[in-house]
Amino acid sequence: MAKIELLAPKILQWEGGFVNDPLDNGGATNMGVTVATWQKVGYDKNHDGHIDDADIKLLTPDDFKFVLIKYWNTWKADQILNQSIANILVDWVWGSGKWGIIIPQRLLGVTPDGIVGEMTLTVLNANSKQCFFNDLYQARINFLNNIVKENPDQRIFFNGWMNRLESFTFCPSNE
Repeated sequence: MAKIELLAPKILQWEGGFVNDPLDNGGATNMGVTVATWQKVGYDKNHDGHIDDADIKLLTPDDFKFVLIKYWNTWKADQILNQSIANILVDWVWGSGKWGIIIPQRLLGVTPDGIVGEMTLTVLNANSKQCFFNDLYQARINFLNNIVKENPDQRIFFNGWMNRLESFTFCPSNE
């Protein structure tokens, strides 16, 4: 079974400190956590009555781990048999929301409802091999290319997205 402890440092290596790039559709982020995501957590870190950029600036590595667990659990990744598959799936939903579930569900031939249930996990675990990893990888490249095609201003982030994706490789064992 996959382990979040093996994924967390991999995601964190690509996420920096506080950034508020006007071209980034996610807005203000810290360690990859956006204001919108932190608002769902509902914790006003500076106790000023608003969950906003000021709170994002105060996030800690423990906050990052708390948020990552929510994404891990969205994929029910502790039930995924292959760590490499779990890593690329959770990273995709971390970076792209529901599309990181819907597109893989399409590849698996299950209902693309954005909800990881028993059927999705059963079919996924039956396909947890290099060829499925390669399909996921290519689908994610296509997804990133579509982002840039639909919004050319996002091209500035493309090389970083690809570097991140290239850091995910397939390993048949659970390393």
